[in-house]
Amino acid sequence: MKPYRTLFYLLLFALVSGSCSTNRETELKVLQLNLWMQARNVPGAPEGVVDIVEQTDADLVLLCELSAGSEKPFTGWLVEELKKRGKIYFDDGQNAGVGILSKYTLENASLLFPTEERSRPVLKAQLSVNGRTATVYSSHLDHRYYAPYLPRGYSEITWSKIDAPVADAETILAANRVALRDEAVTGFIKDAETEIANGHIVIVGGDLNEPSHLDWQEDTRDLRDHRGTVVNWEVSILLQKAGYIDSYRQLYPDAVKYPGFTYPAGNVDANLKSLHFASEADERDRIDFIYYHPQPGVRLTDARIVGPAESVCYGKISPDTSQDVFVKPKGVWPSDHKGNLAVFRITN
Repeated sequence: MKPYRTLFYLLLFALVSGSCSTNRETELKVLQLNLWMQARNVPGAPEGVVDIVEQTDADLVLLCELSAGSEKPFTGWLVEELKKRGKIYFDDGQNAGVGILSKYTLENASLLFPTEERSRPVLKAQLSVNGRTATVYSSHLDHRYYAPYLPRGYSEITWSKIDAPVADAETILAANRVALRDEAVTGFIKDAETEIANGHIVIVGGDLNEPSHLDWQEDTRDLRDHRGTVVNWEVSILLQKAGYIDSYRQLYPDAVKYPGFTYPAGNVDANLKSLHFASEADERDRIDFIYYHPQPGVRLTDARIVGPAESVCYGKISPDTSQDVFVKPKGVWPSDHKGNLAVFRITN
């Protein structure tokens, strides 16, 4: 009996060892960034984009505000420049207003919800990470009817001063609904339902051109020219109801200590007047995000704001007084927005 018992234990050991060895984790770094008219507004901005991708060593880069239909796709140029630095990336090949770079081969790239402006779609693509399919979406939602300006005394349509600030939340939300942001997010959520049902990892990032309701509650009602308003901004509410998690707020839930402002960025290399519109207000907000849908084997381990710590407030570049965690650029900052970096651990 002893030989059989020995064989049994050897087989059991091999089985357990095999199970443990395949239950491995892979890190996935996701960078999200608005490129401000394809990095054309700051001297040295194109190289600055390459610099920040190299600095963060992101595995996945979600870009927006590209020039759709331009003769040479900017994402293709980025791939070439990164290759010169020994970094191998693939692009989505769509040549749209949004783009994706990835260290993993991208498949099944397609555009969702193109509005009357071709430059405002949601771009979808798939990649394989640690034996699992990840479906990723890069987005740039409708910039019009920017209702956060209303309580700050500016028009949501013309972005110019109005007679008096609007401090009624329902009036603000009614003005906000005229934009196509909620329609775009609803379309994304519907599309991603199939991906989630198939067990795919789902990550979405971009400039949503709307704050999060998590940043406009009772704790901030008397800050940042909110004028006492509590506003349940609809894009973030829709995403939350669909089960999506705001990566930065997951790790830093206190919106007072960690406001995470992404717009307007205090870019010292840019023309100050071009960085902001509400020169007599505190227009700082967090409108750029990385969301993900929770699934077994997907764990968020880090989230940071990428860009200069400073923001524009009352028409001037103001130093940061928050406790936010930043990845500060070593080179030229290319944008009027700051971006996001989220780090995940993916178990196969």
